[in-house]
Amino acid sequence: MTAVSDTPPARAKPLPLADLPAAAWRQDVRIRFSHCDPAGIVYFARYFDILHGVVEDWFEDALGLSHATLIKQHRIGLGYAHAEADFFAPGFHGDVLTVIPLIARIGGSSIGLRLHAYRGDTPVLAANLVIATTSLDAHRSISVPDDVRAALTAYHAVVV
Repeated sequence: MTAVSDTPPARAKPLPLADLPAAAWRQDVRIRFSHCDPAGIVYFARYFDILHGVVEDWFEDALGLSHATLIKQHRIGLGYAHAEADFFAPGFHGDVLTVIPLIARIGGSSIGLRLHAYRGDTPVLAANLVIATTSLDAHRSISVPDDVRAALTAYHAVVV
């Protein structure tokens, strides 16, 4: 029998905005009424939808790759194999959050991202997302395509 611990899992420490690479791509996201729960605070699950929108735009604007084209025409799945977030401050309707994606790892068939979101200089959340590259026809994992790997590597080299 496995013992259950009363100790909560370790929580990430928020990074000051000034500690993130200045060359990293950033996107401002306005918090909408539809993002919020009845208390007027961003519902935690909506953050993952918001972050995915940032990732799609990051592919296009920072990597020069169309997320939609990769999926629709090249039949490359870019689904999440893992997603987690630490929340440091609530987000409210009308806030503008600056979201900064960083590459944590480029694997054989996955891409690890770390996304940081700030309201001004205040950390709001940090998320780890692992994108698994898959064949949408064979429904199995595939290697990160060469053009995607090259774009990720070039972005990472500029940002670090």
